[in-house]
Amino acid sequence: MKKPLFFKSFLIAASIFLLTSCKKEEVKPNEFEAINSWILENMKEAYYWTDRIPTSPNKEQKPDLFFNSLLAKPDDRFSWIQENYQDLLNSLQGVSKEAGYEFALYRESSNNNNVIALVLYIKKGSPAESAGLLRGDIINQINNQQITVDNYSTLLQGISENHTISYRPYSVLTNSYGNSKNLSLTVVEYAENPNYLDKVIIQNNRKIGYFVYNLFSTGPTSESNQYNEEMDAVFARFQAAGITDLVLDLRFNSGGAETATINLASLIGKNIDATKVFAKRQYNKNLTSQILNDPAYGADFLVSRFKNKSQNVGSMLRNNRVYILTSARSASASELLINGLRPYMDVFLIGSKTYGKDVGSISIYDSKDPKNTWGMQPIVVKSFNGLDESNYSNGFTPNIEDADSGSQLPLGDVNERLLSLALQHIQGSGGRTSKTENLNRELIGSSYEFKHRNKELVIERIELK
Repeated sequence: MKKPLFFKSFLIAASIFLLTSCKKEEVKPNEFEAINSWILENMKEAYYWTDRIPTSPNKEQKPDLFFNSLLAKPDDRFSWIQENYQDLLNSLQGVSKEAGYEFALYRESSNNNNVIALVLYIKKGSPAESAGLLRGDIINQINNQQITVDNYSTLLQGISENHTISYRPYSVLTNSYGNSKNLSLTVVEYAENPNYLDKVIIQNNRKIGYFVYNLFSTGPTSESNQYNEEMDAVFARFQAAGITDLVLDLRFNSGGAETATINLASLIGKNIDATKVFAKRQYNKNLTSQILNDPAYGADFLVSRFKNKSQNVGSMLRNNRVYILTSARSASASELLINGLRPYMDVFLIGSKTYGKDVGSISIYDSKDPKNTWGMQPIVVKSFNGLDESNYSNGFTPNIEDADSGSQLPLGDVNERLLSLALQHIQGSGGRTSKTENLNRELIGSSYEFKHRNKELVIERIELK
Protein backbone atom coordinates (compact mmCIF):
# COMPACT_ATOMS: atom_id res chain seq x y z
CA MET A 1 0.00 0.00 0.00
CA LYS A 2 1.45 3.35 -1.00
CA LYS A 3 1.75 6.15 1.49
CA PRO A 4 1.58 9.82 0.47
CA LEU A 5 4.99 11.30 -0.15
CA PHE A 6 4.04 14.85 0.68
CA PHE A 7 1.48 14.56 3.44
CA LYS A 8 3.07 13.78 6.78
CA SER A 9 2.06 14.68 10.30
CA PHE A 10 4.04 15.10 13.41
CA LEU A 11 3.35 14.95 17.14
CA ILE A 12 3.46 18.10 19.23
CA ALA A 13 5.87 17.85 22.12
CA ALA A 14 4.48 17.84 25.64
CA SER A 15 4.71 20.89 27.84
CA ILE A 16 7.97 21.40 29.68
CA PHE A 17 8.14 22.73 33.20
CA LEU A 18 11.12 24.60 34.55
CA LEU A 19 11.74 24.69 38.29
CA THR A 20 13.39 27.75 39.75
CA SER A 21 14.53 28.43 43.31
CA CYS A 22 11.63 30.78 43.95
CA LYS A 23 8.71 29.38 41.97
CA LYS A 24 7.57 26.84 39.39
CA GLU A 25 7.16 28.52 35.99
CA GLU A 26 5.58 26.86 32.96
CA VAL A 27 7.56 27.20 29.76
CA LYS A 28 5.28 26.92 26.75
CA PRO A 29 6.44 24.78 23.84
CA ASN A 30 7.02 26.42 20.48
CA GLU A 31 3.49 26.52 19.05
CA PHE A 32 4.79 26.47 15.47
CA GLU A 33 7.34 23.68 15.76
CA ALA A 34 5.12 20.82 14.56
CA ILE A 35 3.84 22.70 11.53
CA ASN A 36 7.28 24.04 10.68
CA SER A 37 8.73 20.54 10.95
CA TRP A 38 6.05 19.36 8.53
CA ILE A 39 6.95 22.20 6.16
CA LEU A 40 10.67 21.46 6.36
CA GLU A 41 10.27 17.71 5.86
CA ASN A 42 8.17 18.14 2.73
CA MET A 43 10.32 20.92 1.32
CA LYS A 44 13.48 18.84 1.74
CA GLU A 45 11.88 16.00 -0.17
CA ALA A 46 10.09 17.86 -2.97
CA TYR A 47 11.49 21.39 -3.39
CA TYR A 48 13.26 21.91 -6.71
CA TRP A 49 16.13 23.75 -4.98
CA THR A 50 16.25 21.36 -2.01
CA ASP A 51 20.05 21.59 -1.83
CA ARG A 52 19.74 25.30 -1.06
CA ILE A 53 17.46 24.96 1.99
CA PRO A 54 19.24 26.35 5.09
CA THR A 55 20.76 23.66 7.30
CA SER A 56 19.36 25.01 10.59
CA PRO A 57 16.30 27.18 9.90
CA ASN A 58 14.59 28.91 12.82
CA LYS A 59 11.45 26.87 13.62
CA GLU A 60 10.19 29.42 16.12
CA GLN A 61 8.93 31.69 13.34
CA LYS A 62 5.34 31.81 12.16
CA PRO A 63 4.81 29.19 9.42
CA ASP A 64 4.60 31.72 6.59
CA LEU A 65 7.83 33.41 7.65
CA PHE A 66 9.49 30.04 8.21
CA PHE A 67 8.43 28.85 4.74
CA ASN A 68 9.79 32.01 3.11
CA SER A 69 13.09 31.56 4.97
CA LEU A 70 13.60 28.25 3.13
CA LEU A 71 13.21 29.63 -0.38
CA ALA A 72 16.05 29.89 -2.89
CA LYS A 73 15.98 33.61 -3.57
CA PRO A 74 16.27 35.25 -6.04
CA ASP A 75 15.69 32.22 -8.32
CA ASP A 76 12.43 31.26 -6.67
CA ARG A 77 9.92 34.05 -7.25
CA PHE A 78 6.87 31.82 -7.11
CA SER A 79 6.56 29.45 -4.12
CA TRP A 80 3.92 30.48 -1.59
CA ILE A 81 2.00 29.28 1.45
CA GLN A 82 -1.50 29.89 2.79
CA GLU A 83 -2.95 29.44 6.26
CA ASN A 84 -6.05 27.64 4.93
CA TYR A 85 -5.27 24.93 2.39
CA GLN A 86 -8.88 24.80 1.18
CA ASP A 87 -8.63 28.45 0.15
CA LEU A 88 -5.43 27.53 -1.70
CA LEU A 89 -7.11 24.66 -3.55
CA ASN A 90 -10.13 26.81 -4.40
CA SER A 91 -7.99 29.61 -5.79
CA LEU A 92 -6.19 27.19 -8.11
CA GLN A 93 -9.56 26.10 -9.53
CA GLY A 94 -10.56 29.71 -10.16
CA VAL A 95 -12.76 29.92 -7.06
CA SER A 96 -12.28 33.10 -5.06
CA LYS A 97 -14.13 35.76 -3.11
CA GLU A 98 -14.59 38.62 -5.55
CA ALA A 99 -16.95 40.90 -7.44
CA GLY A 100 -15.91 39.47 -10.81
CA TYR A 101 -13.76 41.94 -12.74
CA GLU A 102 -10.10 42.06 -13.77
CA PHE A 103 -8.12 45.17 -14.61
CA ALA A 104 -4.74 46.60 -15.52
CA LEU A 105 -3.25 49.51 -13.59
CA TYR A 106 -1.77 52.43 -15.51
CA ARG A 107 -0.31 55.72 -14.45
CA GLU A 108 -2.85 58.39 -15.33
CA SER A 109 -0.24 60.96 -16.30
CA SER A 110 3.45 61.66 -15.96
CA ASN A 111 2.43 64.88 -14.23
CA ASN A 112 0.85 63.26 -11.16
CA ASN A 113 0.84 60.09 -9.05
CA ASN A 114 -2.73 59.07 -9.87
CA VAL A 115 -3.39 55.54 -11.13
CA ILE A 116 -6.32 54.32 -13.22
CA ALA A 117 -7.66 50.76 -13.32
CA LEU A 118 -8.63 49.85 -16.89
CA VAL A 119 -11.20 47.03 -16.83
CA LEU A 120 -9.98 44.11 -18.96
CA TYR A 121 -12.96 41.81 -18.73
CA ILE A 122 -16.06 41.12 -16.67
CA LYS A 123 -16.76 37.59 -15.48
CA LYS A 124 -20.04 36.07 -16.57
CA GLY A 125 -22.78 35.88 -13.94
CA SER A 126 -20.74 37.93 -11.48
CA PRO A 127 -21.88 40.89 -9.35
CA ALA A 128 -19.79 43.19 -11.57
CA GLU A 129 -21.72 42.03 -14.64
CA SER A 130 -25.06 42.51 -12.85
CA ALA A 131 -23.99 46.02 -11.80
CA GLY A 132 -23.29 46.98 -15.43
CA LEU A 133 -19.51 47.34 -15.31
CA LEU A 134 -17.98 46.76 -18.76
CA ARG A 135 -14.63 46.08 -20.39
CA GLY A 136 -12.95 49.38 -21.16
CA ASP A 137 -14.38 51.28 -18.18
CA ILE A 138 -11.84 53.23 -16.14
CA ILE A 139 -11.87 53.07 -12.33
CA ASN A 140 -10.14 55.90 -10.47
CA GLN A 141 -11.40 55.52 -6.91
CA ILE A 142 -11.89 52.57 -4.55
CA ASN A 143 -13.86 53.10 -1.35
CA ASN A 144 -13.88 56.85 -1.99
CA GLN A 145 -10.09 57.07 -2.24
CA GLN A 146 -8.20 58.10 -5.37
CA ILE A 147 -5.92 55.29 -6.55
CA THR A 148 -2.27 56.41 -6.56
CA VAL A 149 1.15 54.85 -7.03
CA ASP A 150 1.54 54.98 -3.24
CA ASN A 151 -1.74 53.41 -2.11
CA TYR A 152 -2.92 51.11 -4.92
CA SER A 153 -1.55 47.98 -3.26
CA THR A 154 -3.44 48.74 -0.03
CA LEU A 155 -6.66 49.71 -1.81
CA LEU A 156 -6.69 46.60 -3.96
CA GLN A 157 -6.48 44.37 -0.91
CA GLY A 158 -9.92 45.71 0.01
CA ILE A 159 -11.77 44.56 -3.10
CA SER A 160 -12.13 41.02 -1.78
CA GLU A 161 -14.83 42.50 0.47
CA ASN A 162 -17.88 44.56 -0.45
CA HIS A 163 -16.62 47.88 -1.81
CA THR A 164 -17.46 50.96 -3.84
CA ILE A 165 -15.77 52.32 -6.94
CA SER A 166 -15.86 55.56 -8.88
CA TYR A 167 -15.52 54.94 -12.61
CA ARG A 168 -15.94 56.46 -16.06
CA PRO A 169 -17.95 54.24 -18.44
CA TYR A 170 -16.56 53.64 -21.91
CA SER A 171 -18.85 54.02 -24.92
CA VAL A 172 -18.08 51.77 -27.89
CA LEU A 173 -20.32 53.84 -30.17
CA THR A 174 -18.58 57.16 -29.52
CA ASN A 175 -15.16 55.77 -28.53
CA SER A 176 -15.19 58.11 -25.52
CA TYR A 177 -15.59 58.11 -21.75
CA GLY A 178 -18.63 59.41 -19.91
CA ASN A 179 -18.90 61.30 -16.64
CA SER A 180 -17.78 59.66 -13.43
CA LYS A 181 -20.25 57.33 -11.70
CA ASN A 182 -20.30 55.62 -8.31
CA LEU A 183 -21.01 51.92 -7.99
CA SER A 184 -21.37 49.60 -5.00
CA LEU A 185 -20.12 46.07 -5.61
CA THR A 186 -20.76 42.98 -3.51
CA VAL A 187 -18.38 40.04 -3.44
CA VAL A 188 -19.32 36.37 -3.64
CA GLU A 189 -17.57 33.02 -3.68
CA TYR A 190 -17.14 32.90 -7.45
CA ALA A 191 -16.02 29.99 -9.63
CA GLU A 192 -14.59 31.32 -12.89
CA ASN A 193 -15.27 29.32 -16.05
CA PRO A 194 -12.14 29.76 -18.20
CA ASN A 195 -13.97 29.14 -21.49
CA TYR A 196 -14.86 32.81 -21.81
CA LEU A 197 -15.69 33.32 -25.49
CA ASP A 198 -15.58 31.43 -28.77
CA LYS A 199 -16.73 32.48 -32.20
CA VAL A 200 -15.99 31.96 -35.89
CA ILE A 201 -15.06 35.08 -37.85
CA ILE A 202 -15.50 34.90 -41.61
CA GLN A 203 -13.37 37.27 -43.65
CA ASN A 204 -12.84 36.88 -47.37
CA ASN A 205 -12.00 33.22 -47.91
CA ARG A 206 -10.90 32.55 -44.32
CA LYS A 207 -12.82 31.13 -41.39
CA ILE A 208 -11.03 32.14 -38.19
CA GLY A 209 -11.79 30.43 -34.90
CA TYR A 210 -11.35 32.84 -31.98
CA PHE A 211 -11.14 31.45 -28.43
CA VAL A 212 -10.68 33.47 -25.24
CA TYR A 213 -9.38 31.15 -22.52
CA ASN A 214 -8.66 32.81 -19.17
CA LEU A 215 -7.50 30.07 -16.76
CA PHE A 216 -6.13 26.54 -17.07
CA SER A 217 -8.64 24.69 -14.92
CA THR A 218 -10.33 21.33 -15.48
CA GLY A 219 -13.44 22.25 -13.51
CA PRO A 220 -14.80 24.08 -10.45
CA THR A 221 -13.23 21.36 -8.27
CA SER A 222 -10.04 19.37 -8.74
CA GLU A 223 -12.13 16.23 -9.37
CA SER A 224 -14.27 17.87 -12.06
CA ASN A 225 -13.61 17.73 -15.81
CA GLN A 226 -16.44 20.11 -16.74
CA TYR A 227 -14.27 22.89 -18.21
CA ASN A 228 -12.20 20.48 -20.29
CA GLU A 229 -15.37 18.96 -21.71
CA GLU A 230 -16.68 22.42 -22.56
CA MET A 231 -13.33 23.18 -24.22
CA ASP A 232 -13.70 20.03 -26.32
CA ALA A 233 -17.14 21.24 -27.38
CA VAL A 234 -15.66 24.59 -28.48
CA PHE A 235 -13.23 22.85 -30.81
CA ALA A 236 -15.94 20.53 -32.07
CA ARG A 237 -17.79 23.67 -33.17
CA PHE A 238 -14.62 25.02 -34.82
CA GLN A 239 -14.17 21.70 -36.58
CA ALA A 240 -17.78 21.62 -37.79
CA ALA A 241 -17.45 25.20 -39.08
CA GLY A 242 -14.38 24.25 -41.10
CA ILE A 243 -12.04 26.86 -39.67
CA THR A 244 -8.90 27.68 -41.63
CA ASP A 245 -7.14 29.63 -38.87
CA LEU A 246 -7.12 29.78 -35.08
CA VAL A 247 -6.58 32.76 -32.76
CA LEU A 248 -6.15 31.76 -29.11
CA ASP A 249 -6.45 34.67 -26.68
CA LEU A 250 -4.32 34.10 -23.56
CA ARG A 251 -3.89 37.77 -22.59
CA PHE A 252 -5.65 37.23 -19.28
CA ASN A 253 -4.46 33.69 -18.58
CA SER A 254 -1.89 33.62 -15.79
CA GLY A 255 -1.65 29.85 -15.43
CA GLY A 256 -3.27 26.83 -13.83
CA ALA A 257 -3.33 23.06 -14.17
CA GLU A 258 -1.01 21.07 -16.43
CA THR A 259 -3.84 18.65 -17.20
CA ALA A 260 -5.96 21.44 -18.70
CA THR A 261 -2.91 22.66 -20.63
CA ILE A 262 -2.39 19.24 -22.20
CA ASN A 263 -6.08 19.07 -23.10
CA LEU A 264 -5.91 22.38 -24.98
CA ALA A 265 -2.62 21.51 -26.68
CA SER A 266 -4.12 18.20 -27.83
CA LEU A 267 -6.93 20.07 -29.57
CA ILE A 268 -4.53 22.34 -31.48
CA GLY A 269 -1.32 20.48 -32.41
CA LYS A 270 -0.89 18.95 -35.85
CA ASN A 271 0.07 15.29 -36.28
CA ILE A 272 0.06 14.68 -32.54
CA ASP A 273 -1.34 11.74 -30.60
CA ALA A 274 -0.90 10.00 -27.27
CA THR A 275 2.58 8.80 -28.27
CA LYS A 276 3.99 12.32 -28.82
CA VAL A 277 5.78 14.23 -26.06
CA PHE A 278 4.20 17.48 -24.95
CA ALA A 279 6.51 18.25 -22.02
CA LYS A 280 9.28 16.77 -19.92
CA ARG A 281 9.71 17.22 -16.18
CA GLN A 282 12.90 17.75 -14.22
CA TYR A 283 12.63 17.27 -10.44
CA ASN A 284 15.36 17.43 -7.80
CA LYS A 285 17.81 14.51 -7.76
CA ASN A 286 16.28 12.75 -4.76
CA LEU A 287 12.73 12.89 -6.11
CA THR A 288 13.87 11.86 -9.60
CA SER A 289 15.61 8.83 -8.13
CA GLN A 290 12.49 7.82 -6.20
CA ILE A 291 10.32 8.17 -9.31
CA LEU A 292 12.68 6.14 -11.48
CA ASN A 293 12.94 3.35 -8.89
CA ASP A 294 9.24 3.08 -8.13
CA PRO A 295 7.52 0.54 -10.44
CA ALA A 296 4.28 2.48 -10.20
CA TYR A 297 5.94 5.46 -11.88
CA GLY A 298 9.27 5.01 -13.65
CA ALA A 299 10.81 7.09 -16.43
CA ASP A 300 7.50 7.57 -18.25
CA PHE A 301 6.19 9.65 -15.35
CA LEU A 302 8.78 12.31 -16.21
CA VAL A 303 7.10 12.82 -19.58
CA SER A 304 3.71 14.39 -20.34
CA ARG A 305 2.16 13.28 -23.61
CA PHE A 306 -0.61 14.65 -25.78
CA LYS A 307 -4.06 13.09 -25.74
CA ASN A 308 -5.98 11.63 -28.66
CA LYS A 309 -8.74 14.14 -29.37
CA SER A 310 -11.35 13.67 -32.07
CA GLN A 311 -12.02 17.42 -31.93
CA ASN A 312 -8.43 18.30 -32.93
CA VAL A 313 -8.22 21.06 -35.58
CA GLY A 314 -4.46 20.96 -36.24
CA SER A 315 -4.73 19.56 -39.76
CA MET A 316 -7.21 22.32 -40.71
CA LEU A 317 -4.93 25.28 -39.92
CA ARG A 318 -3.24 26.99 -42.84
CA ASN A 319 0.54 27.15 -42.79
CA ASN A 320 0.42 24.84 -39.75
CA ARG A 321 0.13 27.99 -37.62
CA VAL A 322 -1.72 29.00 -34.47
CA TYR A 323 -1.96 32.66 -33.45
CA ILE A 324 -1.74 33.35 -29.70
CA LEU A 325 -2.50 36.77 -28.18
CA THR A 326 -0.29 37.46 -25.16
CA SER A 327 0.46 40.01 -22.46
CA ALA A 328 2.75 40.33 -19.46
CA ARG A 329 -0.01 38.46 -17.58
CA SER A 330 0.32 35.38 -19.84
CA ALA A 331 2.33 33.12 -17.58
CA SER A 332 3.28 29.63 -16.52
CA ALA A 333 0.77 27.18 -18.01
CA SER A 334 0.20 29.62 -20.90
CA GLU A 335 3.94 29.55 -21.58
CA LEU A 336 4.01 25.76 -21.17
CA LEU A 337 1.40 25.55 -23.94
CA ILE A 338 3.46 27.80 -26.23
CA ASN A 339 6.65 25.87 -25.57
CA GLY A 340 4.98 22.45 -25.88
CA LEU A 341 3.38 23.25 -29.26
CA ARG A 342 6.49 24.76 -30.85
CA PRO A 343 8.09 21.46 -31.95
CA TYR A 344 4.92 20.61 -33.89
CA MET A 345 3.74 23.88 -35.44
CA ASP A 346 4.34 27.58 -35.99
CA VAL A 347 3.24 29.38 -32.82
CA PHE A 348 2.80 33.03 -33.83
CA LEU A 349 2.58 35.45 -30.89
CA ILE A 350 0.96 38.89 -30.94
CA GLY A 351 0.96 41.29 -27.98
CA SER A 352 3.43 41.82 -25.14
CA LYS A 353 6.27 39.63 -23.90
CA THR A 354 4.95 36.87 -21.64
CA TYR A 355 5.77 36.77 -17.94
CA GLY A 356 8.52 34.14 -17.93
CA LYS A 357 8.00 31.04 -15.78
CA ASP A 358 9.39 27.66 -16.83
CA VAL A 359 8.84 25.93 -13.48
CA GLY A 360 5.84 24.26 -11.85
CA SER A 361 4.45 23.61 -8.39
CA ILE A 362 2.33 21.16 -6.43
CA SER A 363 -0.19 21.62 -3.62
CA ILE A 364 1.03 20.20 -0.31
CA TYR A 365 -1.33 19.94 2.65
CA ASP A 366 -2.34 17.51 5.40
CA SER A 367 -6.08 16.87 5.34
CA LYS A 368 -5.80 14.28 8.14
CA ASP A 369 -4.42 16.63 10.80
CA PRO A 370 -7.10 19.09 12.02
CA LYS A 371 -4.41 21.09 13.84
CA ASN A 372 -2.59 21.80 10.59
CA THR A 373 -4.66 23.91 8.20
CA TRP A 374 -1.69 25.23 6.23
CA GLY A 375 -1.22 24.57 2.52
CA MET A 376 1.87 25.35 0.47
CA GLN A 377 2.57 25.62 -3.23
CA PRO A 378 6.33 25.15 -3.68
CA ILE A 379 8.18 24.94 -6.97
CA VAL A 380 9.14 21.30 -7.54
CA VAL A 381 9.78 20.93 -11.27
CA LYS A 382 11.23 22.59 -14.35
CA SER A 383 9.51 22.04 -17.71
CA PHE A 384 10.97 21.27 -21.14
CA ASN A 385 9.28 20.55 -24.46
CA GLY A 386 9.76 17.52 -26.72
CA LEU A 387 12.98 19.02 -28.09
CA ASP A 388 14.37 19.52 -24.58
CA GLU A 389 13.90 23.28 -24.88
CA SER A 390 13.13 25.41 -21.83
CA ASN A 391 14.76 28.53 -20.43
CA TYR A 392 11.94 30.93 -21.14
CA SER A 393 12.31 32.48 -17.70
CA ASN A 394 12.55 35.88 -19.38
CA GLY A 395 9.31 35.29 -21.29
CA PHE A 396 8.48 34.75 -24.95
CA THR A 397 8.93 37.77 -27.23
CA PRO A 398 5.98 38.15 -29.64
CA ASN A 399 6.38 38.08 -33.40
CA ILE A 400 4.32 41.28 -33.43
CA GLU A 401 4.82 43.37 -30.30
CA ASP A 402 2.00 45.61 -29.12
CA ALA A 403 1.36 46.90 -25.61
CA ASP A 404 -2.45 46.81 -26.06
CA SER A 405 -2.86 49.78 -23.71
CA GLY A 406 -5.42 51.74 -25.68
CA SER A 407 -9.20 51.86 -25.81
CA GLN A 408 -10.82 48.53 -24.98
CA LEU A 409 -13.39 47.39 -27.51
CA PRO A 410 -15.38 44.26 -26.58
CA LEU A 411 -13.53 40.98 -26.90
CA GLY A 412 -14.40 39.37 -30.22
CA ASP A 413 -14.93 42.71 -31.99
CA VAL A 414 -12.93 42.50 -35.22
CA ASN A 415 -11.61 46.04 -34.54
CA GLU A 416 -10.40 45.15 -31.03
CA ARG A 417 -6.71 45.90 -31.07
CA LEU A 418 -4.88 42.56 -30.77
CA LEU A 419 -7.55 40.55 -32.57
CA SER A 420 -7.42 43.12 -35.37
CA LEU A 421 -3.66 42.65 -35.66
CA ALA A 422 -4.11 38.88 -35.91
CA LEU A 423 -6.84 39.16 -38.55
CA GLN A 424 -4.72 41.52 -40.62
CA HIS A 425 -1.78 39.13 -40.53
CA ILE A 426 -4.01 36.21 -41.48
CA GLN A 427 -5.25 38.23 -44.46
CA GLY A 428 -1.65 38.93 -45.48
CA SER A 429 -1.51 42.63 -44.62
CA GLY A 430 1.31 42.25 -42.14
CA GLY A 431 -0.56 43.13 -38.95
CA ARG A 432 1.75 46.00 -38.10
CA THR A 433 -1.01 48.58 -37.67
CA SER A 434 -4.39 48.54 -36.02
CA LYS A 435 -7.70 50.22 -36.59
CA THR A 436 -7.94 51.14 -32.90
CA GLU A 437 -6.04 53.76 -30.96
CA ASN A 438 -3.10 52.66 -28.80
CA LEU A 439 -2.21 55.00 -25.94
CA ASN A 440 1.25 54.97 -24.42
CA ARG A 441 0.35 54.43 -20.79
CA GLU A 442 2.83 53.35 -18.14
CA LEU A 443 1.78 49.95 -16.83
CA ILE A 444 1.93 49.79 -13.02
CA GLY A 445 0.45 46.35 -12.33
CA SER A 446 -2.81 44.43 -12.46
CA SER A 447 -5.46 42.73 -10.35
CA TYR A 448 -3.76 39.38 -11.06
CA GLU A 449 -0.93 40.24 -8.69
CA PHE A 450 -3.33 39.95 -5.77
CA LYS A 451 -4.54 36.46 -6.62
CA HIS A 452 -2.71 33.44 -5.20
CA ARG A 453 -3.25 31.44 -8.39
CA ASN A 454 -1.34 34.04 -10.36
CA LYS A 455 1.43 32.60 -12.54
CA GLU A 456 0.87 29.01 -11.43
CA LEU A 457 1.60 25.77 -13.23
CA VAL A 458 0.08 23.06 -11.06
CA ILE A 459 1.25 19.53 -11.82
CA GLU A 460 0.19 16.08 -10.74
CA ARG A 461 0.96 15.10 -7.17
CA ILE A 462 3.05 12.03 -6.50
CA GLU A 463 2.63 9.17 -4.05
CA LEU A 464 5.59 6.86 -3.50
CA LYS A 465 6.24 3.97 -1.18
